[in-house]
Amino acid sequence: MGKLSAWKMAVTVFALGAATAVAAHAQVFTTLVTFDGTNGALPFSMSFVQGADGNFYGTTGEGGSDKCGSGQGCGTVFEIDRTGNLTTTHLFCTRPNCTDGANPIGGLVLATDGNFYGATDIGGTNNDSGTIFKMTPTGKLTTIQSFNYTDGANPQATLMQATDGNFYGTTPIGGAYDSGTVFRITPQGILTALYSFCADSDCVDGQAPYSTLVQATDGNLYGTTSTGGTGLLGTVFRITLGGKLSTLHSFSRIDGALPSSGLIQATDGNLYGTTLEGGAYNEGTVFKIARGGKLTTIYSFCAQTNCADGSQPFAGVVQATDGNFYGTTNVGGDQNTGTVFQITPSGALTILHDLDGTGGTNPRGGLFQATDGTFYGVTQTGGDLTCLAPYGCGSVFSLDMGLGPFVTFVRDAGRVGHFGGILGQGFTGTTSVSLNGTPATFTVKSDTLIEATVPAGATTGYVTVTTPTGVLTSNVPFHVIP
Repeated sequence: MGKLSAWKMAVTVFALGAATAVAAHAQVFTTLVTFDGTNGALPFSMSFVQGADGNFYGTTGEGGSDKCGSGQGCGTVFEIDRTGNLTTTHLFCTRPNCTDGANPIGGLVLATDGNFYGATDIGGTNNDSGTIFKMTPTGKLTTIQSFNYTDGANPQATLMQATDGNFYGTTPIGGAYDSGTVFRITPQGILTALYSFCADSDCVDGQAPYSTLVQATDGNLYGTTSTGGTGLLGTVFRITLGGKLSTLHSFSRIDGALPSSGLIQATDGNLYGTTLEGGAYNEGTVFKIARGGKLTTIYSFCAQTNCADGSQPFAGVVQATDGNFYGTTNVGGDQNTGTVFQITPSGALTILHDLDGTGGTNPRGGLFQATDGTFYGVTQTGGDLTCLAPYGCGSVFSLDMGLGPFVTFVRDAGRVGHFGGILGQGFTGTTSVSLNGTPATFTVKSDTLIEATVPAGATTGYVTVTTPTGVLTSNVPFHVIP
């Protein structure tokens, strides 16, 4: 053991940029935690997920126990509160032969059963091909499946739970043609490879997907492949829950290249994402794509001198409650060690923060907007520079843009009578919950969790929760499934 897959690239020291990017005002950037190896190291492409207790949960690709032989630790699952108090909830490779997995690259998903689910890049019982695990809120981890290469191998992306209750994800290698898969796994651990990429000799259907999938309002799943397609520079694809795949777009470099992250569906119905390379300056893009396949590049990075606006976004973007998109670049900025940015739907980009060595560098994970309105994220390196000297083991940061609190869902779609969770804060004493104006029955489980039932006659729309201190509105609509 002790390897990481090809996703992990060598850490590089970048030269100091000479130009200064324009920064926005009225934001507060705070480094909450610097990883030191014992509490984790090198968080890769994960974004946080908010738990029912209001805290945030994530993974580190290395650090913690070192029984996988890497000399740098086998990775962790950790919990952190809004003030930066971190608790390690699981050290990977603590079981013989790392049957519990090692080196988690993606993040966690909070499922409707109240547990977290995730994947490890290596470990398991089948030739280091990786695992899928379930973890309770108290930290008890169960390996529910090990990949066997024919159904995929070395998963990099965060799982997602679809409306059918199953989890879906991607692997960058393995499958029938050793070019990656889309898979489905039930909560009980039954794993099925829905699609194997590179099904034709030219891989026009794509190859090597690293992306998390998203279920759009049409019920289909959407994602990206990092290579393949007609230009061999990656694709955007749609796949049904039954496994029928359609390639929506093949990148041509001028419109982007080598997407490494997943997509989101924005409030305008379009899908948004990033590419690692390509665009006008070959340093990556932000794009939108209609579900029919029409793609528009809304920003090309490195448009400013010395890439002061950032370059090479590994992670995707998140749409915040102000309607704008937020994300990170792995390099670029004033010190060429990454940026945090805001971009409007029309493509106006603003640098919010230039990362530096002490506060963290080279983020590969995306931002997460918690229900208090604040953004949270991780950097892969920087922070404590004595950890894995001279690069550092990474950090956790917050970014307060002054956006107000809201509520969100464990799952944002369901049928009438569906029983689901609402996440937020200040729920004690709540007097009403409504979906698009229709009152819903509900139970306040805690100050940070409400369980509500989709009411008869309800239609798709925003959820409002009336608390003793005011009315909270959901950040996205809840979709009522016919």
